[in-house]
Amino acid sequence: QEADKPHRRKEEKTYSCDDGVKAYSCDLCGKSFTHAGSFKRHQIMRSEVKPYNCDLCGKSFTLAESLKQHQLIHSGVKAYTCGLCGQSFTQAGHLKRHELIHSGVKAYSCGLCGQSFHRSGNLERHQLIHSGVKAYSCELCGKSFNRPGNLKTHQLIHSGVKAYSCDLCGKSFNQSGNLKTHQLIHSGVKAYSCDLCGKSFTLAGNLKKHQLVHSGVKAYSCELCGKSFNRPGNLKTHQLVHSGVKAYSCELCGKSFNQSGSLKTHQLVHSGVKAYSCDECGKSFTLAASLKTHKLIHSGVKPYSCDQCGKAFAHSSGLRGHKVTHSGIKAYSCDQCGKAFAHSSGLRGHKVTHSGIKAYSCDQCGKAFAHSSSLRSHLVTHSGIKENPVLTAV
Repeated sequence: QEADKPHRRKEEKTYSCDDGVKAYSCDLCGKSFTHAGSFKRHQIMRSEVKPYNCDLCGKSFTLAESLKQHQLIHSGVKAYTCGLCGQSFTQAGHLKRHELIHSGVKAYSCGLCGQSFHRSGNLERHQLIHSGVKAYSCELCGKSFNRPGNLKTHQLIHSGVKAYSCDLCGKSFNQSGNLKTHQLIHSGVKAYSCDLCGKSFTLAGNLKKHQLVHSGVKAYSCELCGKSFNRPGNLKTHQLVHSGVKAYSCELCGKSFNQSGSLKTHQLVHSGVKAYSCDECGKSFTLAASLKTHKLIHSGVKPYSCDQCGKAFAHSSGLRGHKVTHSGIKAYSCDQCGKAFAHSSGLRGHKVTHSGIKAYSCDQCGKAFAHSSSLRSHLVTHSGIKENPVLTAV
């Protein structure tokens, strides 16, 4: 009976890899494929139907094998280690991609801007920037993105969920990648150094951004005031100043800011924590930048000089404030007596006299004063020295 059955020949493949023919094209994106299986797999990915869910984190996948690979992350097992830097990975494919970084070969270049990449996928994602198309918009704030993954990452901000916490300082993040980047700060390792000035950085991206400073190129200009910047992000941040919108308010004092980062920096003032101390005088500061500025006082260097009277200052802000005295403009007036001042700080100090508050008392006779400078002058009378003491500004 078997012999009576007609012999079935296997259907010959019309197309092969060697032919170079890509007979299967996607109607949605135009991408072509040589094999029907690859085409079918691509269509599943484009369908956005994700029937395979992770029981541990709820993340969904279009393919069962993608779910299986994802679950390796939760196992904590990283069996694939890079022989050059020791970094470990859960999947062999991830290690292979990582090793391209060490090779230094960037075979995929953008025809529009010349930027090169290790992988073709990175080049494809990069080229979306030049297209200007941002098809994925956030329903909550309207911000648009050129990739669905970027939109998904952005939406975590609105959720308020920060599931990834640093064991060392307790700071929380809404993405595991942000936590990993943050943890490098605690390591103290700054492996990326600038060849021009020697400044070191924890991340390669930070070094790349820093190097723009040395280039002197400021290709991004503000149309309103003409100020130029070497990064588009800096221009975007600057433009908030012109908008007048200050959407971030401090719940403790009501002060408003146009950037969330400025609000966070301000809130440190209310914390009372001053972790940065001066080695020379012991004065403490909330911010590292404030300590750096303060140290100029001890150096004795005053690089900012007034071109009208020659008076020198350690900080540019000091010179700017001083120049107002030469202008003769006194823009800050007391609403009670009409006395005018060149600086807002002068008006604030003056208003204390109207309040009747005398917060500075003499320990020897009990006499009270509205200003600390008045108390210092008074203390001379108890010392027996008739000459005015020389007060050194600190």
